[in-house]
Amino acid sequence: MASNIIRRVARLLAQAILWFVGLSLILVIAFKWIPVPVTATMVMDENSITKDWENLANIDPNLVAAVIASEDSKFCDHWGFDTEAIEQAARDNAKGGRIRGGSTISQQTAKNVFLWQGGGYLRKALEAWFTFWIEKVWGKERIIEVYLNVAETGIGTYGAEAGAQRYFGHSAARLSPDEASRMAAALPQPKKRAVINPSGWLARHGNSIERRIAIVQRDGLDSCVYD
Repeated sequence: MASNIIRRVARLLAQAILWFVGLSLILVIAFKWIPVPVTATMVMDENSITKDWENLANIDPNLVAAVIASEDSKFCDHWGFDTEAIEQAARDNAKGGRIRGGSTISQQTAKNVFLWQGGGYLRKALEAWFTFWIEKVWGKERIIEVYLNVAETGIGTYGAEAGAQRYFGHSAARLSPDEASRMAAALPQPKKRAVINPSGWLARHGNSIERRIAIVQRDGLDSCVYD
């Protein structure tokens, strides 16, 4: 009797895993071509949602460079995971105090598209699964395009275009280095960080990102996006 129950549970578990693998790969393949219509973060947002999907060609390269400078300077070199950043974050977190992460743009994209916000070992494991596959199936250009369309850029605001319209009153197709750097500086905490007239540390952080935009573009740290 007990062995029958164990076999049944094992069979159901195997079926569930197969369904998950199949469905997740179908979604990854579909979103290589189809704009992501909605994410769990959007659904769970208590505010009214503003979003506007734009192709990467309609997003200013300054914003791409600003995001790479701010979030993931090795974006074009890693395979989805920055092991050095992860190890450094683990060392820093072990010391206590403010918790920091080592997530790449690829990991953040996987989380934003397929999963939910927050921590936990299960979510991190699923994030790694989806990160591996979007790197394999999408490639860098599509990853940054999706990231810049689903990332929260303000309260109830998602994507570069909606953010540019909200803060600057014009399209994301023409963002100055100053505008791009201020948007990038606010990305980690878009509900709390000011894009318009930032002050103190946030203003200095934005200025630092603006200086690094030129370095990203000069050194080709965004070259994988425009191959």
